[in-house]
Amino acid sequence: MSVTQKTASRRRFVRGGVALTGGLLALPSLPLAHAAVADETAANETLRTIHSLRSIHGDFSDERVSDSDVKTILDASVRAANASNMQTYSIVVSRDPEKIQKLTTYRAGCLLLYCADYTRVIDTAAHLGYEYRADNLEAFITSSTNTILAAQTALIAAKSLGIDSLLTNGIQRGDFERIWTILDLPQQSCFPLIALLLGYPNHEPEYKRGRLKGSGVIHYERFQRLQKSDLDEIVRQHDDMTLHIGQDNGWDKKGYKHYLDWFYKEWAHGSKPTTSEGQMLRRLKKSGFVDAQKA
Repeated sequence: MSVTQKTASRRRFVRGGVALTGGLLALPSLPLAHAAVADETAANETLRTIHSLRSIHGDFSDERVSDSDVKTILDASVRAANASNMQTYSIVVSRDPEKIQKLTTYRAGCLLLYCADYTRVIDTAAHLGYEYRADNLEAFITSSTNTILAAQTALIAAKSLGIDSLLTNGIQRGDFERIWTILDLPQQSCFPLIALLLGYPNHEPEYKRGRLKGSGVIHYERFQRLQKSDLDEIVRQHDDMTLHIGQDNGWDKKGYKHYLDWFYKEWAHGSKPTTSEGQMLRRLKKSGFVDAQKA
């Protein structure tokens, strides 16, 4: 294949990826049952679905998410854009509430555990007599990106069906090795990245979390460091309890002037420098994603 042909082929691939990304957002409207109040100012049903997204922190009812809905969500999830269409992830589905709680610390009736995973690619290569290596941080970052895109696509698909969710890194709390033990994950080239819990809420949340969406989050043409006025505005928005950006609505009763005073002192525990190797890095090494990297 000539350079021109390769370039044209690559352009077709990129265009296909753009079309794919657009296609996965063409979701049906929210059903009346279990549908949260969406942003009625959004231009179409897809945007209203996205603006209605919310997290249910373990307060799921016993109502079962149907097998057909789970399949619909999974079918949508694997349509997510991904590098070279290699789908370097695996999705482990669990319906066991006790197992789900051990894995995530939350209780729910359905779990989709998303793993950055090259096992399928490596095994297929060996089947055909080839060797494929994914032993560096570039491979891990690429796989992680593919994995997160698939997980977020599943979340949007679930919401389009009136199903709420929680994306959580609770799998990484406590003894991380338990995830490999409980699910019999491959020791090499597989890393559990994030868990998606699906279900219906026991109680409707009182409000939807706000989001920052201005300076410091969105940059035009080049990265722009925040000015004092920008920083003051970010502090003000966190202090405004009607925006629901913060994690703790009782910070002002604890003697703090600003919400972010509470956040940095209590929630972030002073954010001290990392001085030793944590279990995350140890696990990345054990999984083979950093061993071959040279300093």
